[in-house]
Amino acid sequence: MDFKTFLIYLLVTAGTTYFVRVVPMLLVKKEIKNKFILSFLYYMPYAVLSVMTIPAIFTATNFVASAIVGFAVAVFFALKNKSLTTVAIASCLGVLATELIITYLL
Repeated sequence: MDFKTFLIYLLVTAGTTYFVRVVPMLLVKKEIKNKFILSFLYYMPYAVLSVMTIPAIFTATNFVASAIVGFAVAVFFALKNKSLTTVAIASCLGVLATELIITYLL
């Protein structure tokens, strides 16, 4: 890809991102008081993050079983209110252990 094409793509992407962030601020001048809309806006980042992350979890490993174990370990430690680092390390170790078991025993 040459520099001119890259620059066009970059400007379109930057413009789109700017447009999506600025238009709501221009259209909504008053404070939002509707409980439904406030609830929608509150939970939207969690929903988008889940939709982007969950499929990646199940396709990131060599075996679906190890992905399921890693996901289950992560959910377990997250529900125990452990830190993000602890959750990540524990789920990685769960995936590693499962992959080693599957690879060497089966």
